[in-house]
Amino acid sequence: MKKIDFFLLGIVACLTLFGLFMVYDVSSFIAFRDFNDKYHYIKDQMLWAAIGFTALFFFSFFDYRKLYNFAIPLLIGAILLLVLVFIPGVGIRALGAHRWINLGFTTLQPAEFVKLSLAIYLAAWFSHKEKGRLFAFLLLLGLVSLLVLLQPDMGTASIILFEALMVYFISGGNISHFLLLLPVMLVGGIFIILVAPYRLARLTAFLTIDKSLQSSSYHVKQILIALGSGGIFGLGVGNSLQKYAYLPENVTDSIFPIIAEEFGFLGAGVLVGLYILFVWRGFVIAGSAKDQFGKLLAGGIISFLGIQIIINLAAMTALFPLTGVPLPFISYGGSALVIDLGSVGILLSIARYKDGNK
Repeated sequence: MKKIDFFLLGIVACLTLFGLFMVYDVSSFIAFRDFNDKYHYIKDQMLWAAIGFTALFFFSFFDYRKLYNFAIPLLIGAILLLVLVFIPGVGIRALGAHRWINLGFTTLQPAEFVKLSLAIYLAAWFSHKEKGRLFAFLLLLGLVSLLVLLQPDMGTASIILFEALMVYFISGGNISHFLLLLPVMLVGGIFIILVAPYRLARLTAFLTIDKSLQSSSYHVKQILIALGSGGIFGLGVGNSLQKYAYLPENVTDSIFPIIAEEFGFLGAGVLVGLYILFVWRGFVIAGSAKDQFGKLLAGGIISFLGIQIIINLAAMTALFPLTGVPLPFISYGGSALVIDLGSVGILLSIARYKDGNK
């Protein structure tokens, strides 16, 4: 067993600690306004970070190969959790969405759990050669994606789709299957956008943003104001104006524009650089894994984390239509932070084992 990958651990620790700092910085005004306690959000996030790092260190010393035996129960549990969000009294409806389960003392977002459980299940399934599994794979992917889309959460559904296809590809999937699926996914994506007026409005605003800023949504305008105000060097720590409730969802999905406003293009560039190193290291671990299960599991984990980073940063720089996807390790949110840190723990475990032996 090799030593722990301190390079990966160091990057994640820096991102998470910086995230805690930014959550406090960004949330203090709205926390005092809404809860009469400027520490409300940071206290929650620090608790979830502690739980997340506990999960990280547990899984980093846990033999990841044992997860193979839990693949089916984890997937079934994840699907049941996705169903529970629609049951009155159990699921929570907020902002027109069914994405949370009420646990009494806190809330749980099942879609975050699905990302990891699906990576484990697909890695276990595809670690053995099997003919004619494309239809079964598409059936499973369709079921999970449908449950997520019904919440509705197209951003997370896109992440799950990309993650699953990456694992399928890494396992040796035929490239012709992807060429056949592309038009189906394209038509399906267009249909999903057309049947939801708010999605169509977001896409229209995105496509016309270069013609007139006036045609953009309020949210996009505030994002661009934050990015433009930061300039090269930023306004300085704590000097953001957009955090005073001008920028919607500034503690969760839209925290990156505040970072760019306070730290400027250079500070935002450093953050993006850390994310690039993180994703690169994850794929290095996947490529060096000595068993197929570890290779596919690491590939699935770094795929869903990597595409989530890309979607959030692209949406927060007006390169992609707005979607409700948090920025890993930075955005406020307990379910996401715990799952993300726990997933990194599994990556560290895969990196520590070689040749199938301790």
